Amino acid sequence: MTSKLNRDEILASIHGNVQDKNIIKHMLATEAIMRALARKLGEDEEEWGITGLIHDIDMELVEGDMSSHSKLGADIAQELGASETMAHAILCHNEAHGIPRETKLDKALFCADPLSGLITAAALVRPDKLSGLTTKSVMKRFREKSFAAGVNREQVAQCQEIGLELEEFIGLGIEAMKEIASDLLL
Repeated sequence: MTSKLNRDEILASIHGNVQDKNIIKHMLATEAIMRALARKLGEDEEEWGITGLIHDIDMELVEGDMSSHSKLGADIAQELGASETMAHAILCHNEAHGIPRETKLDKALFCADPLSGLITAAALVRPDKLSGLTTKSVMKRFREKSFAAGVNREQVAQCQEIGLELEEFIGLGIEAMKEIASDLLL
């Protein structure tokens, strides 16, 4: 299913379509979390990782228009070799379209997307960035509604739909992002 995917080509396309380094880092972080989730849940790590990597490829192309975001992204993903399943996950990660999340991949991307932002925000306020970040400290920040106010906590908590408790999901996300801390400049 994922044999047509070439991560280097996908990264080249991302760099061709996305200028904002923070969006690129967000996509890399989401990829890392999705790969860790796939390992944990016994799913296809390449399929899940690439889905996380490419999910926001159209953000600048649609100029932040949420009514268009992810429609173009799903099309671009398929042009780059993504399966229909991957394209559906990308499409339904944007609630603006009202497309139900049906598969485990759909649900995983939906909750991993904002988790990467929460963990990044929590790391940025620490002198040791990601290296000293703990699940406990992120859970504390999770409860502070004013901290990283743009992160949809309810969306992160949807991790229960893929069989993970919130603390476990946050811990998995932290460890996944620590593995690529140098790419994230964290």
